Amino acid sequence: MGRPKKNPAAAPAKKATAKKAPAKRGAKKTVAKKAVAAVSPAVTKAQVAIEKATKAVETQLAKVDVAAKKQKEAKAKASKPKATAANKRAAATAGNKVRAEKAKLAPLKAKLRDAKVSLKVAETEAKIAEVEAKSKAIIAEYEMSLQTKTEEDLKKALADFEKSWIKSRERQVAAKVKARTAKESKKAKAAAKKLAAKAKSLAAPKKTVKKPAAKKAAAKPAVKKVAKKAVKKVAAKKTVAKKAGRGRPAKKA
Repeated sequence: MGRPKKNPAAAPAKKATAKKAPAKRGAKKTVAKKAVAAVSPAVTKAQVAIEKATKAVETQLAKVDVAAKKQKEAKAKASKPKATAANKRAAATAGNKVRAEKAKLAPLKAKLRDAKVSLKVAETEAKIAEVEAKSKAIIAEYEMSLQTKTEEDLKKALADFEKSWIKSRERQVAAKVKARTAKESKKAKAAAKKLAAKAKSLAAPKKTVKKPAAKKAAAKPAVKKVAKKAVKKVAAKKTVAKKAGRGRPAKKA
């Protein structure tokens, strides 16, 4: 019975552990490494288990080979014409030994198969973790690029808004200045016109203006008052003269 070939899955497993996530800029590189490092111990453990199981199978196969060789020799001796009962018993014992060693080999091979399956699972999980790490790194990098673009777009938008706002405000200011200029110009012209008229009147020679009607109108009440007073005085004198005539006769001259 030949020895089984060495586990072909062990070599690719080592290559799988050697693989690393593609380097990313900044913090994303750290995330990818951490994700792979979290899975690699399971792969390493599975590889160690395969190596141990392979050695156990190889050791047991060697024992089977030794037992088979002894069985062959015992059978050869027992098959001779002069074979003794001891030779026959030795052949039977050697056959039992081969069967016993083969029985021990079966669970070791099963353990090796399980270790290989575990390695496949660990490698698959490592690949999944690596893909997830790559995906996270790509998403994070994309998010960072979007944030950078957002900042740039914001600066551009603010600059454009500032330009349009300044233009709009300049138009408003120009309209207000124009309206105020017209208003103040109108007021200045009116004031200048008044001052010009005043200056003209001051520069012209003064003319004496006769106002007879006003003076007469003012004098008439005074004349009337004087006339009334004179009439009252004359009336008073007459009254006194009458009273004096009634009392005594006038003196003869």
